[in-house]
Amino acid sequence: MNKNERCGKLIFLKPAFEHKIWGSAKLRENYGYDEPGDDIGECWGISAHPHNETPVLYGEYAGMKLSELWREHRELFGNAEGEEFPLLTKIITAEDDLSVQVHPDDVYAAEHENGARGKTECWYILDAEPGSRLAIGHNAGSREELINMIDAGRWKDLIRYTDVVAGDFIQIPPGTVHAIGGGITLLETQQSSDITYRLYDYERKQDGCLRPLHLEQSKEVITVPAADVADEIIHDDSADDVVCLISCDHYEVYRITCRDELTVEFDRPFVLMSVVEGEGTLKSDRDNGAGESESTRVKKGDHFIVPAGFGELAMSGSMKIIASCLPL
Repeated sequence: MNKNERCGKLIFLKPAFEHKIWGSAKLRENYGYDEPGDDIGECWGISAHPHNETPVLYGEYAGMKLSELWREHRELFGNAEGEEFPLLTKIITAEDDLSVQVHPDDVYAAEHENGARGKTECWYILDAEPGSRLAIGHNAGSREELINMIDAGRWKDLIRYTDVVAGDFIQIPPGTVHAIGGGITLLETQQSSDITYRLYDYERKQDGCLRPLHLEQSKEVITVPAADVADEIIHDDSADDVVCLISCDHYEVYRITCRDELTVEFDRPFVLMSVVEGEGTLKSDRDNGAGESESTRVKKGDHFIVPAGFGELAMSGSMKIIASCLPL
């Protein structure tokens, strides 16, 4: 689609939420979401996954679920291929440690999870209280050692931890042992998958019962040996307005910072955007019929899709956006 074949306006989504035993009220208090409860763990900002879909907020497609939009108006997405919308964006905030877990790759998930996708994901740390840390990686040198350590419950010896601060970025390939620690808020970009194998949960109970573990699947899918933690973390301290944080087979992720005025354009079928700091105005170069450009106010916590053929997106204000798209 060329620039003269324009699709519609920006597509804003209504977030959906997940309540977790490790959640809190921070997503409501810090992002202004109208969601009750003091155990809110996840905001699914842009999702077509059947477990928790996000509908379009307003405009021509108001009320349509993202999966419906993908099926019925593929032109909005540059006629990208695939039966299912490929990406999912979340904001996660943890009052307590999440379970230590691992995700399968596409091949394993297709064979063992009824043809589902695997899960590659990445994290951009939005806030981290002093002393906050992530579990990422393990210390087993062979699969035999991994299995022995799991069977013996040697979790302190097995699991690696690392401190993080706001602005850190971590890619989590399938097979990576990982967990978000208490005191951390992050934006997660991932394949549209909800397959998680829980390896260790601190013998924590929910409704009086231990939560189920998936030890046999974990033993099969964990990558051995683990990559060096230092190779997994990018410290985003660049002064550039637009920084590509990762480009992999499943997605590209960018950090965009508007300090006053900024214009961006992506040569991609569509782009997912989440405002994670500040507020401002977005303006397209499309005429609204009155000889003026269309403009929209946005704030921290807003999630939207830039459709195919949108053209340049002019920003003004002070805000930070995490954007993702399909790779070329």
